Amino acid sequence: MSDFVLKQKNGVWYGVFPRLEALNIVHAFTCRMHGQSEIVPGGLNMALHVGDKTDKVLANRQKVAEALNFNLNKATTCAQVHGNHIVSVTEKNMGSGATDFSETIGNTDGLITNMKQVPLMLFYADCVPVILVDVKGDSIAIVHAGWRGSITNIAAKAVDIMISKYKASAENIVAAIGPSIGACCYEVDETVWNAAPKYHDCFIPTTKGHWHFNLWQVNRKQLEENGVLPDNIVCAEVCTFDNKDLFFSYRAENGKTGRLVAIVYKK
Repeated sequence: MSDFVLKQKNGVWYGVFPRLEALNIVHAFTCRMHGQSEIVPGGLNMALHVGDKTDKVLANRQKVAEALNFNLNKATTCAQVHGNHIVSVTEKNMGSGATDFSETIGNTDGLITNMKQVPLMLFYADCVPVILVDVKGDSIAIVHAGWRGSITNIAAKAVDIMISKYKASAENIVAAIGPSIGACCYEVDETVWNAAPKYHDCFIPTTKGHWHFNLWQVNRKQLEENGVLPDNIVCAEVCTFDNKDLFFSYRAENGKTGRLVAIVYKK
């Protein structure tokens, strides 16, 4: 865990990458404890779409906003669908979904912006959150990389947009892969194997027709193929399934759980 550490502020526990902190990038991968929730008593559920009480979720979001010193009304979210669509956040759609799920950006698994003080927020509970930062420019991005998003190159697609639209250079991008289900616990069947021929080196055979799938390796591989330097990719290497006392895990809790949030913004 040398690249990733846990912190606590005002009762909010979250993980950060010292590498990003050194670049003055505000970011967090929240933990599950010390919140308000109907579906996970005492849990810091951050999502409005999982059947929780709206007022309690908004109280959790405000608590995190205060801990990380941002204006909740500027935070921008999207309704994730395990795809690879990425939306640019501008003055027009800034704040979408911050307090009302009906206003979130639909059918989207990645957000990107060059605006300061505009937090990008994604929700997850095992899928891979990836933060991307142009250390020489203004653009930042965050993507939700489940197995479908991972094998359809959502992280690499975000890099392409940072380069083409925001004039970044791949060698100046730092990528941070947050806590998520590890290959140790993520068993998949032939459906995933057959859908991902390019990444068969990221599968570990278990029983017949089943494999453990390393999504961290998949995302690292595609980022490197798109020009991100290996030394500019950091990974928490923390498995949410194995650490369900700290993080929500969809698989470990049979789908009945809250959602963590991954957040990034530039001051």
